[in-house]
Amino acid sequence: MGLIGVTGATGGIGGRVARRLTAAGVAQRLVVRDPARAPDLPADVRVAEYGDAEALRHAFDGVDVLLLVSASEDADRVALHRAAVGAAAAAGVRRVVYTSFQSAAPDCTFTFGRDHAATEELLAASRLETTVLRNSFYLDVLPEFVTDGALRGPAGEGRVAAVARDDVADVAVAALLDEEHSGRTYDVTGPQALTLAEVAAEITRATGEEVTYVQETVEEAYASRASSGAPRWEVDGWVSTYTAIANGELEAVSDVVPRLTGRPATSLRELLARR
Repeated sequence: MGLIGVTGATGGIGGRVARRLTAAGVAQRLVVRDPARAPDLPADVRVAEYGDAEALRHAFDGVDVLLLVSASEDADRVALHRAAVGAAAAAGVRRVVYTSFQSAAPDCTFTFGRDHAATEELLAASRLETTVLRNSFYLDVLPEFVTDGALRGPAGEGRVAAVARDDVADVAVAALLDEEHSGRTYDVTGPQALTLAEVAAEITRATGEEVTYVQETVEEAYASRASSGAPRWEVDGWVSTYTAIANGELEAVSDVVPRLTGRPATSLRELLARR
């Protein structure tokens, strides 16, 4: 295997992967938008944004296997990914490991998941060897959704098999380093599927502060988020995170984390205990 490229190296997943690759003594190139924020690691750093096809092609030149971390939510995210996939193909990248989303499909409930489905189609059409990591919702983020002692959303009694970002990073490293994962699509989940009421109970147990789950209607969810001033497409994504849970699209639990890393996936209780 040749040089590994890591996009999004200043972010939560890319940065974790880059640090793990450094610890393993693997040669890598970090692709970032802001070089001042690049991790302080012994790696080649190149600057490129997903919308700049020429800068991306230069950044990917000489890369053998590329971790393509999905762009931040954007109204034109599929176009940004199209530029990145095209640049990877033009630069001669052989294999791409892409961070998708659990249950990604053209008609999935989670509107941002549709972007991931479109990107998976772009990768298939590019003829690049591909490993797709369909990550569940990030476990680490759930406690951050608590406001005024409540976790609010129209998730009903649905369950989510949320996964820790450290586990996602470990799976990504395994996928980058082992050719046997080429051509595979993996659901990357935590060890259990929890209702948001159960999530609230775990947070209460860990912090000693009462947290409850307030089940909103879809209309209430839109109204409660209206004050953010976010555009409609973004609020659609926020709300459909919960309705996807309600519809059972994020409840499946996989064995991918233990199978690819050799250790159990991190539970919410374990994650909260580390904080």
